[in-house]
Amino acid sequence: MLDVLIVGAGPVGLHLGALLLQQGVDVRILEQRTERSDHSRAIGIHPPGLAALAQVGIGPALIRAGVHITAGAARSAGKDVSELRFDRIGNAYPFILALPQARTEALLEGRVAELCPGALLRGLAVTAVHDAGTHVTLTAAPSAGAGSGGVENQTFTARLVVGADGAKSMLRRELGIATRGRNYPDTYLMGDFPDTGSDGSAAVLYLEPGGIVESFPLPGGLRRWVVHTDTLLDGAGAAELAGLIAERTGVVVPAAENSMLSAFGVRSRLATRMVAGRVALIGDAAHEISPIGGQGMNLGWLDAAALAPIMVAALRGERTGRRLEAFEHARLAAAAQASAQAWLNMVLGRPGPASYLDIRHQLVRAVFGAQWPRDVVARRFSMAPWRAP
Repeated sequence: MLDVLIVGAGPVGLHLGALLLQQGVDVRILEQRTERSDHSRAIGIHPPGLAALAQVGIGPALIRAGVHITAGAARSAGKDVSELRFDRIGNAYPFILALPQARTEALLEGRVAELCPGALLRGLAVTAVHDAGTHVTLTAAPSAGAGSGGVENQTFTARLVVGADGAKSMLRRELGIATRGRNYPDTYLMGDFPDTGSDGSAAVLYLEPGGIVESFPLPGGLRRWVVHTDTLLDGAGAAELAGLIAERTGVVVPAAENSMLSAFGVRSRLATRMVAGRVALIGDAAHEISPIGGQGMNLGWLDAAALAPIMVAALRGERTGRRLEAFEHARLAAAAQASAQAWLNMVLGRPGPASYLDIRHQLVRAVFGAQWPRDVVARRFSMAPWRAP
């Protein structure tokens, strides 16, 4: 019997696996994908998330690989409306690290392999879960493209199980854990292009009548652009995104050199529970929030960092009921707060008439007129703990 089974080898499942393996826990991570995806929707690693990742020894590699965003600007009609400084937040990591998710996953997977070469099992889709009270049994079948190899199903048994299998979590569904949330009307088109501007390592939010345009630096001389759209432009090409960027901001990007393109809508879902018997949910399996603001992946890492020591204690025979209750309460509260922040980010970025934009700009200037409000907002955006001015 294994100590722990983790379902899902995304950035959150791999992080938890590494945390537990470092403590001598016998772990297997089941992943239905046969290969790691090179598609990177998430790019932002916030200071608390970086601190959590540093716990598994990959902090220095991440810091070397990523772009350090120390400042952000709100811009409209070619003029800066306000500025945020992340290097004033008084944190061990006074910046937001921009690094494609695929690179972060590769570093995490490498760390898991260093700790236990056989811990990650790809090509297995979990089809059933049974909590027997003293242990949990998972049934898994070869996923599409994996090939059965003569084996139709496999059975795994562990003392504890964690679902890190994403927003469409099979484990959550099998456990009958409900979610609450809503779908938002906001849609976006995003893509990566060579950086043709002069903003360097700064993030820029363009507050324009047609809707917000977000711009973030990436390693390798690239820049990610995220544009609010009137409808979901599924199937749109790089030229269409480049046209929207130029129309709203005046910035010309080379459409022919686009390296990533994705259209997406937004929804929010919070699980009513994160712990059920010997099974726990973390990451998007427990809380799916808008990607606007980039806090979702970081929430998952903080879930893992909070859950790992409780699991180690439980495996040692310690009573952990109250600690699990506190974990569930604190992490769901953090997810609700991040979801509210993401909603505010979306509202501020919606298109509107000139009168609305003028009021919004006046509000932004009023809020950021003094240093301490700017610092408070910077800490909120970077997920750093609040400090009194």
